Amino acid sequence: MKWILALLMVCSVSLSFSEMAPAEDSGIFIDVGQASVKKSLIALTPFQYIGSQTTNAKHLEAGQNLYRVVLNDLSVSSFFSFIKPEAYIEDPNKVGLKPAPAVANGFNFQNWKSIGTEFLVRAAYSVVGDELSFEVYVYHVPTARLVMGKSYHGALSAYRKVAHTFSDDLVRSLTGKRGMFNTKLVASRQDNRFQEGVRGAGVKEIYILDWDGAAQTKITSHQSLSLSPAWSTKGDKIAYTAFAYHKAQHTRNADLFIFDIPTGKRFIVSYRKGINSGAAFLPGDQSMLLTISQEGNPDIYRMSTDGANLRPVTHGPNHAMNVEPAVSPDGEKIAFSSDRGGRPMVYTMNMDGGSVKRLTFAGKYNSSPAWSPDGKTLAFAGQDADHFDIFTMSSDGSNLKRLTDARKTNGKASNNESPSWSPDGRHIVFTSDRTGHSQLFLVNPDGTNERQITDDHFNWEKPKWSPYLD
Repeated sequence: MKWILALLMVCSVSLSFSEMAPAEDSGIFIDVGQASVKKSLIALTPFQYIGSQTTNAKHLEAGQNLYRVVLNDLSVSSFFSFIKPEAYIEDPNKVGLKPAPAVANGFNFQNWKSIGTEFLVRAAYSVVGDELSFEVYVYHVPTARLVMGKSYHGALSAYRKVAHTFSDDLVRSLTGKRGMFNTKLVASRQDNRFQEGVRGAGVKEIYILDWDGAAQTKITSHQSLSLSPAWSTKGDKIAYTAFAYHKAQHTRNADLFIFDIPTGKRFIVSYRKGINSGAAFLPGDQSMLLTISQEGNPDIYRMSTDGANLRPVTHGPNHAMNVEPAVSPDGEKIAFSSDRGGRPMVYTMNMDGGSVKRLTFAGKYNSSPAWSPDGKTLAFAGQDADHFDIFTMSSDGSNLKRLTDARKTNGKASNNESPSWSPDGRHIVFTSDRTGHSQLFLVNPDGTNERQITDDHFNWEKPKWSPYLD
């Protein structure tokens, strides 16, 4: 059961931390409520090694790893522009973490103010055996004030957790809002290569990974097609569909499973003949929605998470397809895809299936609706001409906006699909085949800061962003 232990380490690594110095009552430095947040100039100086032992390659690597993760976190946040090291007036490796003249050999605020620095990060770390300690101070340079000062302690192998936790704390200190750096993604991953000893090329399994694509951990081993994962609202369970083998009938069926992260156990919750897929948990995780095709055409049903109390939410009409249910954050509305109007489009309805409203009218095929955390916006994949792109619109169907428009290396338009929002509402993960394989990408809801987060030979499908996990 080593894989279960690995998963538990990925999903919850224990850290301890303490305030190194009381942060002053600084208020909000970055107002995320603004329509367009101005990027602040930050100096993320090298992390100093302060251990009692002589520095070695292992210690240097630990510092480089910490720095690399923090740099990526803060870059993705879209809150900062980084001052280039060549612009530094004083050498951060030759001065202390605290300012002069309060401490001997302290840094000089004026040296950083003169190059336009708004925030200065001064940090140091030590490694004793397999334990890592990380001490960090963040200053608001224009006012020469300490924003935060903390010390983090954990296993050396948990350096990513240490880095993400600091990034979360920094964002909260400057904005008053939670960061998303300790959240996870879940997605289906297909390996198209032949693997010796692995039955069936092209098998798809479900993986949990960090938001930045690292720390990938497989949670299924069906050796078939495992698809469409979804997080529970508490983040402790994942529902997914797998083409499971039924010995009595000698056939495979698209069954719905739930994987319990704390125990590493999975159990089947719906195995009606046909499709059992597209799960979406309702607030509280006692009930869920899914698509079932037991009556022929796919319809949306509601049931308890133990598989009981099944009842239909949609009934066609006229044998229409109703799929991909997405529950609004307040649990009052369902967004879904349906071809009841001819072509697949995005609709909303009440939780009981009433008050159906069509939201999209343009394009050939609109699918995969996803609610923003505040319930005000829907992201979806829309087919325009011969390819899909990511769009957003207000929850009433107005304010349509295209977020993606990328080309493959051969010049043809790429497919960008399966959007899912970060829990802070500042990022959308999606898949794109622009590199030749279906990879995971991020984009901000305004279409800026697009970046690739996986870069491998696999094909990734249907990513879902976790809720906050603590």
